[in-house]
Amino acid sequence: MEKFEVHILGCGSALPTTRHFPTSQVVNLRDKLFMIDCGEGTQVQFRRSKLKFSRLNHIFISHLHGDHCFGLPGLISTFSMLGRTAELCIHAHRDIEVYLNPILDYFCQHLPYKVTLIPFETKKPELIYEDRSLTITTIPLNHRMPCCGFLFEEKAERNHIIRDMVDFYQVPISQINRIKNGEDYVTPEGEVIPNSRLTHSANPPRRYAYCSDTIYYEKIVEQIKGVDLLFHEATFAQNELARAKQTYHTTARQAAQIALAANVKKLLIGHFSARYENDSIFLQEATEIFPKCELAKEGLRIDI
Repeated sequence: MEKFEVHILGCGSALPTTRHFPTSQVVNLRDKLFMIDCGEGTQVQFRRSKLKFSRLNHIFISHLHGDHCFGLPGLISTFSMLGRTAELCIHAHRDIEVYLNPILDYFCQHLPYKVTLIPFETKKPELIYEDRSLTITTIPLNHRMPCCGFLFEEKAERNHIIRDMVDFYQVPISQINRIKNGEDYVTPEGEVIPNSRLTHSANPPRRYAYCSDTIYYEKIVEQIKGVDLLFHEATFAQNELARAKQTYHTTARQAAQIALAANVKKLLIGHFSARYENDSIFLQEATEIFPKCELAKEGLRIDI
């Protein structure tokens, strides 16, 4: 199968600690890199991950709280010092221009590459990126400011040719693409060879859902149903449920309830509050509801 990885660069929340970096992840799909959020220290973590800076062309910012975007100026500046020439696209709520343009105007007046800010809305799902193998769609969330997650969906591959059968029936090269697209083959004598005899199904497309800061929000369940991997914030343990509601965040137990309702294959939780010295409390509470759960941690790589 083609590469589809999630790399955790940071999984802490707003208050910095010595245990966790602020939120950032990189999705690696077929050696194309897509960054999700960019808190302080992201570029350092990027270095540690051994991922190639040159393969990152798109950054997706869930919302404009500092722990999700304060790493952008440093990363942009570092790219300049490395001699980058390829365009860098930053996808975020339209207020990204209010935050980032003054910084670019003051510190980055002579960048050797173009930084393009691509705004999106957060009130309804919106397709914000597409190439021949991937789509990325926003997942509207419920936070104290405009905020969304992101749904990465691999496009379905065409059927795979069974080479021995194609050779046996002497299928012309001109017919191969049509057969890959599901058509039967008709021999010169008029015999219909079923497509199922000439091909086998490709692997089912994989999906990754990233759900950033949000209060417990059941409306996302339908959109993320059945994903291969769900990252969901779990800022607090259940003993801080009132605090979670007040700050529009989620507990680990609530994240697990979302995963269970959406019938996802695996849950990854993160965005841990600095008040907890031991993250095991999050895993304990989540696995009571949804056993297929893992804690995010810096340096973790998950293959989808």
